[in-house]
Order: sequence, then structure tokens, then C-alpha cells
Amino acid sequence: MSRQQNTDEFLEWLRGQIPLINYMGFKPLQFDGNSLTMSAELAPNVNDKGTGFGGSLATVATLCGWSLITLHLRSLGRDDDVVIRDSHLEYFLPVTEDFAAVATLPDAEALSAFNQRMDRKGRARMDLVIEIRQDDKVALRLSGSYVALEKKR
Repeated sequence: MSRQQNTDEFLEWLRGQIPLINYMGFKPLQFDGNSLTMSAELAPNVNDKGTGFGGSLATVATLCGWSLITLHLRSLGRDDDVVIRDSHLEYFLPVTEDFAAVATLPDAEALSAFNQRMDRKGRARMDLVIEIRQDDKVALRLSGSYVALEKKR
């Protein structure tokens, strides 16, 4: 099965888990094993000014980080829970067109430490920076800490 087929199946699964995203105009995910791009249409996420609603932008960014970690864990054959522990949002520019949140896994050393901690403790934290860009400028930046937890069987 190709990575895109896996990603398409993941998005379909996600739509069943989080009904809100069925109304947000999500487009197919782009995942290369290291970075995830989660795109959405502006129209269903617009505010009273005709720009991207802050809550929608925050939702897409938060979900992008959560999905990246979940996809990473699944690539290791794991089925763990992932939660956001805390986040900080910075809004720089209004979003005036369809948009995408982009998240990248940490460097090899940090990723290895995360994986080892999951194997040893069944719990690990990963810090990510997720950006929504417009015209090569950052419109929103989310700095978040996510926690992966081994599911109780």
C-alpha cells in the first residue's frame, strides 16, 4: 500500500473520530514520513472579516501536530493515544485564501529519544512547531507539546 493510500485512509478514519473536520473543507493530506501538510478551504473557516477564523486556524494547526505524531507512531506499528498538553499560538497575518498547516518531526536525536521513551515507559512528550503560511510568510505559528500514551489493554 502506498504512503498516499495510507494517508487517505488515515484522513477517512480521522473524519469518523472528529466529526467537526467534516465541515472544515479538508483536502487530501500530504505526508512524506517526516512532514505533514494538512490543507483546508478558506470558505468554511471564514470569520466576519472574510479572513480565516482564528479558532479554525488553531484547530487545523493543533490537529496537524496531533496527526503527525499519530502517523509516526503508526509507522512504527504502534497504536497509541496522543493528546495535546499545551500550546502557544501566535497570529501574524490574516489568512485570505485556502491554507495549510505544516508540521515536521524533530531531528533524529530527539525522535530517537521519543521512540525509546515510548518503548521503555509507554509515555513520551514531543514538542512541535506548526506553521500556517501565506505567500511564503508565517500567518500563524503554534508551538505545542504533545504527549503519546500507550493505550490500556
